[in-house]
Amino acid sequence: MIRQASSMSDSLPTFYSLSPILALLPIFIFILIKRKQSKPRLNLPPGNMGWPFLGETLGYLKPYSATTIGEFMEQHIARYGTIYKSKLFGEPAIVSADAGLNRFILQNEGKLFECSYPRSIGGILGKWSMLVLVGDMHRDMRVISLNFLSHARLRTHLLKEVEKHTLLVLNSWNQNSTFSAQDEAKKFTFNLMAKHIMSMDPGDLETEQLKKEYVTFMKGVVSAPLNLPGTAYRKALKSRSTILKFIEGKMEERLRRIQEGNGSLEEDDLLNWVLKHSNLSTEQILDLILSLLFAGHETSSVAIALAIYFLPGCPQAIQQLREEHSEIARAKKQAGEVELTWDDYKRMEFTHCVVNETLRLGNVVRFLHRKALKDVNYKGYDIPCGWKVLPVIAAVHLDPSLFDQPQHFNPWRWQVSSTYNYRQHAFEGDVVNSTDVGPLGCDDDDEHGSFVNVWAGPENMNNGSRGSCPSKSTVNNNFLPFGGGPRLCAGSELAKVEMAVFIHHLILNYHWELADTDQAFAYPFVDFPKGLPITVQPHSLI
Repeated sequence: MIRQASSMSDSLPTFYSLSPILALLPIFIFILIKRKQSKPRLNLPPGNMGWPFLGETLGYLKPYSATTIGEFMEQHIARYGTIYKSKLFGEPAIVSADAGLNRFILQNEGKLFECSYPRSIGGILGKWSMLVLVGDMHRDMRVISLNFLSHARLRTHLLKEVEKHTLLVLNSWNQNSTFSAQDEAKKFTFNLMAKHIMSMDPGDLETEQLKKEYVTFMKGVVSAPLNLPGTAYRKALKSRSTILKFIEGKMEERLRRIQEGNGSLEEDDLLNWVLKHSNLSTEQILDLILSLLFAGHETSSVAIALAIYFLPGCPQAIQQLREEHSEIARAKKQAGEVELTWDDYKRMEFTHCVVNETLRLGNVVRFLHRKALKDVNYKGYDIPCGWKVLPVIAAVHLDPSLFDQPQHFNPWRWQVSSTYNYRQHAFEGDVVNSTDVGPLGCDDDDEHGSFVNVWAGPENMNNGSRGSCPSKSTVNNNFLPFGGGPRLCAGSELAKVEMAVFIHHLILNYHWELADTDQAFAYPFVDFPKGLPITVQPHSLI
């Protein structure tokens, strides 16, 4: 009894100390209820948030044919519409397959939205990488890139170098040889960027060593971000360190030569320009060079490989390219000229249509990572501040309401004078049935994407006119292969020059065919599982 009384007396102070809190508890509950009632209810887009933490990330990143938007996107658009909510990369997200919202997001960069890539990307590319930077620092880095890739420099310097490196690769191909077209495209773009960034010559031992490290680095960039022994990500971090030490060594050597007054005029590269004309720190320069090497090599090489893949399935496009480039080559021969000029490049009108169609159908960059800086309302839907926003560029490029027969490779769609109806005339051109060439019409019975090639030839143009490709002012404003707004890809013009010049010499000097069944897959990065094996036969059109 005494123990019980003692226990009760011990608990009394605790009770009395809690009594003010207990008395205020109803007030707290009342305030919370009123706040909840007064806070306007968000009208979020429909969707599914999926599993805790993971959300729907695994389904979103499941590999699929690069000429489609994948089963995940197709099902979600069919169920929820072109704007839906989800949980991706560990965060609540708004996914947009809507052309208007995508443009709105890109145009309001820095105002309503900003770049927001997963932390693992910044961890491997570097915190000063242009891909992850925002605000003034991104603007400053972009200005450096734009100065180096200016229109004047493209005309007077880069065009010649692009042609030189194209010929270095193509001239190494042997008759009836079979090889990976994807690897050859990567060799071309890597050598070009290494030359222009650090004046490294193709074939040199240091260039080949850097390339080897870079291949390991790239495998980690596109892998799961698992920093564990033996993983591709861990190996990539090690290669990143090796690459940065190499670049830093180049920087120190160049600075020493500049200080000694021995800076060569021949070293007209990005490294020299940054050291002489910027106030960037060593760490910032290292990340800038690495990010430009990544951006300038990877995306352009994939685009070239896609063109090599699409064209064999469209023989009439190849024929029109041969006519266009033979005409250019003959004119140069008569004038006693050898190297391509900017005027030659501008005359490649149908080639520009092929470039546009390759970028539209292949979608090298499939979606972008953004984050809402403020609460945004778009067409009645609320996009809460802090939510991830993913504009899916590929979904717009493959939208049948915006591009007629979007999964068909049809370069003529880009011709200004074209007024033909693609569906009406689809079977009036040549029809080629195949199971191992370009993705012009997918066979619905083949889940792996066998193709039946159905396309409209140029004879379906109005009055038989071949027309010309549109200028920037007339290009479909739903076509955004290089992004848009303040973060429009600084190397977009160089990429188009690379594709056009490579196609010029490829068409003039080789006939090629796919040596094995292969197709581009989105992982979400675009890649050919077998490396796109092709067999080549040399020929001359002039």
